[in-house]
Amino acid sequence: MDLVQKIETLGESARYDLCNACGAAARKRDDIGRWIYPAALPDGRRVRVLKVLMTNVCDKNCRYCGIRASHDVPRASFTPDELAAAFDRLHRADLVDGLFLSSGVSTGPAATMDRMIDCVELVRRRYQFTGYVHMKMLPGASEAHIERVLQLAQRVSVNLEAPNAERLKVIAPRKSFFEELAEPMHIARRLIDASGGRLAPAGQTTQFVVGAAGEPDREILDTTARLYGELGLKRAYFSAFQPVRGTPLEGLEPTPAWREHRLYQADWLMRFYNFRFEDLIFDSEGFLPRRADPKMMWARAHPELFPVEVNRASREELLRVPGLGPRSVERLLRWRRQDKIREVADLGRAGAMTARASPFLLLDGARPPHQLPLWEPSLWDREPGNP
Repeated sequence: MDLVQKIETLGESARYDLCNACGAAARKRDDIGRWIYPAALPDGRRVRVLKVLMTNVCDKNCRYCGIRASHDVPRASFTPDELAAAFDRLHRADLVDGLFLSSGVSTGPAATMDRMIDCVELVRRRYQFTGYVHMKMLPGASEAHIERVLQLAQRVSVNLEAPNAERLKVIAPRKSFFEELAEPMHIARRLIDASGGRLAPAGQTTQFVVGAAGEPDREILDTTARLYGELGLKRAYFSAFQPVRGTPLEGLEPTPAWREHRLYQADWLMRFYNFRFEDLIFDSEGFLPRRADPKMMWARAHPELFPVEVNRASREELLRVPGLGPRSVERLLRWRRQDKIREVADLGRAGAMTARASPFLLLDGARPPHQLPLWEPSLWDREPGNP
């Protein structure tokens, strides 16, 4: 198998890992360029990242995964020299700005981590690359391997896949939730803190496979909130389950995209809007609603807190208003120091979604005009076929 074929095979195998905020819609479509993704960095910059596996040979037999041990797919592996040289050629050709390196677990986590580390050391030392690298910490990685990965990469990640041990057993019976997945994340947090943020300055992330294990949204977001609080997680990624032919879960219904979208909205509220997990509203089965976003659901559940006066409300109060985001709130706070905000047009100029925000605001003591819906379907309908 030549180099291009290896990148094709191992790029294809890597495409389901979302821990680098890679956007599939914008990626290139020609040959090797198909595995070059635009990735969002923590500082807001976007870079082109080669997203690839060291090998798609895997000892694990995760029931949803396309490279599970018993699945009949083309297999390939890079040597550290091969992949480092290939990345350098792409970088020098101005095709990529960074590297996302993951791997199947072949011949145990220690040997696989050794090869991944050797590859990135070559990228850093032989080829003098100082840019963005994201490295996966494989299940069961040792503290020595984790420390070296933290020294080499700007960002690291462990895919938890499921919100707890019970759910993980459904989709990955050969993995231990605590010893192999959670423990490396705790080790990474301790080492990052001890370094004063020098190690892995972009922190660590994780990913959940949504819907494969029968878990409700409540479980996913509860675990996510605890990871933010206890481990300083930078962010979580949610991947709607899509069945892979030839795997034990191929007959399971795919998770609808709207569910993934609602999870990201709820996650955004916890990260940027000062919402706590306890503020989120779920149905009796633990799911977020289909027909209204989590912020709107919270506002409707707390009519006693609205409307708020846009000229006097605190930043925290304004962030709870549907249709207002951090940027629009900052503009309103800045403008009201100069003059009172009296017009709906001012909300629009600030970047607010005026139709959503108006029912929850007062403008200098007056309610802004807004159109009430004539009919509203159930907000809790989770049937993917309904509009």
